[in-house]
Amino acid sequence: MITSIAANHAKGKSAQDKIFGANAAAVAAAAKYGADKVTNATIGAILDEDEKLVCLPTIEKVYRGLATNELIAYAPISGLPDYLEKVITAAFGTSRPEGYIAAVATAGGTGVIHHTIWNYMDAGETALTSDWYWGPYKVLCQDMGRKLDTYKMLDENNKYNLPDLKAKVNEILGKQKSLLLMINTPAHNPTGYSLSEEDLQGVIDIIKEATAGTDKTVTLLLDVAYIDYAGEKEEVRKIFKKLSNLPANILSIVAYSMSKGFTLYGQRTGAMIGVSSSKEIIEEFAAINQYTSRATWSNINRPAMKTLANIYSDPELLAATEKERDDYYQMIKARADLFTKEAEECGLPMLPYVAGFFLSIPAKNPDAICDKLHEDNIFAVPLAAGVRIAVCAVPLKKIAGMAAKVQAAMQAVEK
Repeated sequence: MITSIAANHAKGKSAQDKIFGANAAAVAAAAKYGADKVTNATIGAILDEDEKLVCLPTIEKVYRGLATNELIAYAPISGLPDYLEKVITAAFGTSRPEGYIAAVATAGGTGVIHHTIWNYMDAGETALTSDWYWGPYKVLCQDMGRKLDTYKMLDENNKYNLPDLKAKVNEILGKQKSLLLMINTPAHNPTGYSLSEEDLQGVIDIIKEATAGTDKTVTLLLDVAYIDYAGEKEEVRKIFKKLSNLPANILSIVAYSMSKGFTLYGQRTGAMIGVSSSKEIIEEFAAINQYTSRATWSNINRPAMKTLANIYSDPELLAATEKERDDYYQMIKARADLFTKEAEECGLPMLPYVAGFFLSIPAKNPDAICDKLHEDNIFAVPLAAGVRIAVCAVPLKKIAGMAAKVQAAMQAVEK
């Protein structure tokens, strides 16, 4: 009896997403016990102190104020021209790197990662990211016939682990002609860690040394999905200056997303921004990624693109948007600060948190710890090496006491 007609490369594929599974369990508990009795620390979106999903007021006003034709018309495959211009400004601020730059509109930040894997890796090659990473990186690689390896992100002093990165870069480039290196910074998901300017310079020194005098190439993908909640807007963007005038065999791609900075999660709008010292490399970048867009989703969300273009063309709208972002950044920071303080008081280990939607607790048995937390109606996300807490979604009153409960669950499970 025939049980499958899928192509060989598709047989057996199935995505079991722990984040959505944990959220479903939290929703069920809220329905049973009442939302006030349940702490849902799984959601990767901003919820206010009343646990309502946040949409920045200025973003909503501009989006809802668009003319009907802007809401419903197709957009060019590469993106609206004014969007492509302004999204570069939105991403880089006053730290635009020197070199040739082009942008291509994508379906969210995930679209950037998809195109980069597809167009800058050959089948069977291995990409590299840190050992703490957003799970879909691996799914995207595997779905396109690529592999993903990791380096140890932090050393024994919880500093960025450049020596381990260097070893892995050299190992992979010893086996293949090109390398895709994916780094999620600032406000890393799932830890809240951010690379310093010195850290990123160290990364660049490593890939320059590894490719110098060879025909090897490196594509450095900076996933900056959380940059608008990573700290002072210009300060956190200074890292982009490090991308200036790199050798032609190093292409930098910035993955910019409107999901978080514009609270337009479901509108699936982003941009891949290429930076190179070579005009030809950037012309190729624009052409091949437009082609892949045509072959993947055709064109993306016109009204979301127009919203960004309009806001970044109007100083008053931009100032209002940035004020609203900062208000919610401060709200998330207060939650993380309280959790961190209480974690220190009760001896709960944490990975170093700088900013962002999430923080992480290293653990030997994260699934069992999360199951134990369910007894306190606390729902978090088990990862391979620890537990992720979405401080973006938990009100301050529910943060209070949570660290001690996580510590108690850990002790109960790992004793």
